[in-house]
Amino acid sequence: MSKRGATEAGSADREAVGWVIPAAEMGALFGVLGDRGYGVLGPTIRDGAIVIGDVSGVEDLPVGWRDEQDGGRYRLSRRRDEAWFGYTVGPDSWKKVFFPKRQRLWQADRDSKGGVAVVEESAQGRKVALLGVRACDLRAIGIQDRVFMGGGYRDPHYAAAREDVFVIAVQCGVAGGTCFCASMGTGPEVNEGADLILTELIDKDRHEFWVLAGSEAGEGVLEALPVRRALPRDEETAKQVMRQTRSMMGRTMDSGGLRELLRANLEHPRWHEVAERCLACANCTMVCPTCFCSTVEEVTDLTGEHAERWRLWDSCFSLEYSYIHGGSVRTSMPARYRQWMTHKLGTWFDQFGVSGCVGCGRCITWCPVGIDITEEVDAIRSNPIRSKGRGGK
Repeated sequence: MSKRGATEAGSADREAVGWVIPAAEMGALFGVLGDRGYGVLGPTIRDGAIVIGDVSGVEDLPVGWRDEQDGGRYRLSRRRDEAWFGYTVGPDSWKKVFFPKRQRLWQADRDSKGGVAVVEESAQGRKVALLGVRACDLRAIGIQDRVFMGGGYRDPHYAAAREDVFVIAVQCGVAGGTCFCASMGTGPEVNEGADLILTELIDKDRHEFWVLAGSEAGEGVLEALPVRRALPRDEETAKQVMRQTRSMMGRTMDSGGLRELLRANLEHPRWHEVAERCLACANCTMVCPTCFCSTVEEVTDLTGEHAERWRLWDSCFSLEYSYIHGGSVRTSMPARYRQWMTHKLGTWFDQFGVSGCVGCGRCITWCPVGIDITEEVDAIRSNPIRSKGRGGK
């Protein structure tokens, strides 16, 4: 076992076959990233869930844990092995790294002459490595890049947070009970957008990672890691992991023609049926890796001398979110659920050229009453109507 650059020749040949690192040696990755100035964010266990947090070594990872997910249900349990990434996705997404739940935009102070000095919050990023990004979440990051940086307005805070990021993606070795990324074409394979791509190969006789570099930065990190050249059987094993994961999807969704289907069924009775169960709690939008609704609030101190404006996550399920002069545009629960689902699966294409759903299944898992977006699509598709107009309140 030796460092890559010391034993292998021919960069084109190296890129073609990939590399293998024993799990026992993978801890070196944290040191290499630290030497390059990266802080590491990755999966860790907190409050009975696998969430994103600061990690400094293997001991911080959810080694040997799995998650059990279904509609309105999430539980952690022990695996029979010591897999690092033997779970699917938790309530957190990487959205919070680039688009924080609460962010100050400016602050103002009254001066001695009665004037007001306003200071905008400077856009600051962090040199950070993201460890354990799944294919669905990688696609979600790309979608949010379009939202915050792809149009006429470029959000400076988001852009700064995205500037110096090293992405270590993991191809899923398991699929959860609410996963349907295969239906949306977003996983479980990682095809682009990562600096390093890991596939965990684990059974009773081995625990290794098949590694591919997806960028020059990834190549540089690989050069400093103890690796061996991958054999054809390693690549085939990794492909078998992907085939198995694809066959394990807990949910499916027929995504063909969704935009047109939903547009033609704005008055479908299913909107009222699902609204009878929906609590408007906004859990689905909070855990969604692509939802980007926000609001702003101003706060002042008790003296009235200092004020601040903050941006906070919001949701189209909130009655106040669609409030304009004269009242709310979407006063009923059916209208609000319809807005969320038709935007996510339909009109998102009009705005950003892609679907707003990546098939991660979080909205199903974390809905307190287990409302299932795949079930709602199936219900409309199996019994469509042909409505005219956009529908009312």
